Amino acid sequence: MNDTPRDIDERYRAMLMQRSGEERLVMGCAMRETSRALVEASLREHDPQATVETIRKGLFLRFYGHEFDPDTRVKILAAIEMAAHPVAR
Repeated sequence: MNDTPRDIDERYRAMLMQRSGEERLVMGCAMRETSRALVEASLREHDPQATVETIRKGLFLRFYGHEFDPDTRVKILAAIEMAAHPVAR
């Protein structure tokens, strides 16, 4: 959905493009960190005792889960779990 008038959208884009590439990159990274913090807070609110593994799985599902078919999602979640519990060799 886009309810922003086209002229405002163009004006906003022009303002962004006046910034340097570095400034735009820093803005993008900050937005990513903010969204990650919000999702993590939501997960912790739902489960205050959530482990690092649970948080990682939750972040994956919220951000990328819809981009994978069910079988691939299961494999990725298993890999997250395995990374949290490495087997001594």
